Amino acid sequence: MKITLRQITFTAIFTAITAALGAFHIPLGFANLYLTDVAVCLAGILLTPFYAAIAGGVGAFLGDMLFYPQAMIVSLIVRAVQVVVISVFSHYIMRKHPAISSLIGCLIGVIIMAFGYSYFAALFYSRIEAALAKLPLEAFQAAVGVVVAIPLCYKFRLKNIFEEYIRKDKL
Repeated sequence: MKITLRQITFTAIFTAITAALGAFHIPLGFANLYLTDVAVCLAGILLTPFYAAIAGGVGAFLGDMLFYPQAMIVSLIVRAVQVVVISVFSHYIMRKHPAISSLIGCLIGVIIMAFGYSYFAALFYSRIEAALAKLPLEAFQAAVGVVVAIPLCYKFRLKNIFEEYIRKDKL
C-alpha cells in the first residue's frame, strides 16, 4: 500500500478538525452538545476506513487530551470504531446509493458512539444508572453530527468536490 503526501495531509487535516471541534460545545441546559461528531461523520464519509480511523480516533483522543483527559482512551477506541463503520458503509456498501449507505453507516455509528461511551461510563462510575442516564444524550449528540454531515456531503456536494480533488489518490 503506497501512502501519498495527499493522504497524509487530508488525514492530518481531519485529525486536527476533530481535535479542535472537541473544544467547542453548545450548552443546552441539561447537557453540552459537542461538535466532534460532525468531524467524525465527515471523516467517515470522505476518507477510506484506515485514514478515517486515524482521523476520528486520534483526533478525538487529542481533543480529549486537551479538554477532557479522563475520556481520552475511551474516545480513541469508540471514535475509531464508529468512523470505520461509517467509512465502510460510505465506500463499500450500496455503491449505487451512496447517500443512503452513508446515512445507514452514520446511524450505526450513532449507536456505536452512544453505547460505547455509556458502557465506559458504567465502568468508570461503577453504576449502570449513570450509563443509562447518559445514553440518550450521547445518542442525541451523535445524531446532530449525522444531521449536519449528510447534507454537507450530499446536498452541498462536499463529497463530490472532495472526490474530484483527490481522484488521483484514493483516500
